[in-house]
Amino acid sequence: MLTEFFYELRARNKSLFWFGWLNVITLILAAFMFLIDDTIIMGINAWIKPMKFAISITIYAWTFAWLLRYLPDPKIRNFIARGIIICMTVENGLIYMQAFRGTTSHFNVHTAFDGMVFSTMGIFILINTFIVFYTVILFFSKKIALETTLLWAWRIGLLLFFLGGISGGIMSARLAHSVGTADGGTGLPLLNWSTVAGDIRSAHFIALHGLQIIPLTTLLFLKVSRQNAGTLVTVFTVIYCGVCLWLHWLAFNGLPFISSR
Repeated sequence: MLTEFFYELRARNKSLFWFGWLNVITLILAAFMFLIDDTIIMGINAWIKPMKFAISITIYAWTFAWLLRYLPDPKIRNFIARGIIICMTVENGLIYMQAFRGTTSHFNVHTAFDGMVFSTMGIFILINTFIVFYTVILFFSKKIALETTLLWAWRIGLLLFFLGGISGGIMSARLAHSVGTADGGTGLPLLNWSTVAGDIRSAHFIALHGLQIIPLTTLLFLKVSRQNAGTLVTVFTVIYCGVCLWLHWLAFNGLPFISSR
């Protein structure tokens, strides 16, 4: 089944398919560096963040490789795919460069060079956000050959992904992801979300991955009960969006998603 999935993924969009595998390779590199490099940044190993971003970008690339196939114009599909690849290559490349330098990538304005790196990342993430917004518009305006329930699942997932990017922009504007404490304090293993104060990353993460969770859940509902799938998807989507709002409320009020107190 997994082989069939990757075969289909490659058929849908070769460039994003191979870009995803390129990020798997960078993940392996980061994992290797994690084993041999004990550099600590903000309280955790310097290579945890590159690993997380390599995984995230792989999922992002393969998700868009799958969903872009539904758009009727191949020129538009190629434009979006190339834009994602360029933006994410710059983002991940700079994150890895800063890890090699033993310093932070995001919110780092301590030197002119670091500020330039962070600004460059911000520019390309902004471009990527516009690409996502363009994709959202296309999914709402173009004729998409999908049954209504699944089409709306992709639409809501894309919209959540775009809105999740806004909370990322808020973190950049604040030069911090924690609310009520300094970044780099006590946090969850690997994720490092603060367990003593608010952390916008938790809300950001859940909103972004609605792009995968809502369509996958919809497919499950369609398989279990096609007759009731529409109702089940609606209820699940409302709950999921409610959780996203709740997590944002927690974060901006300085309350941790999971508390260690």
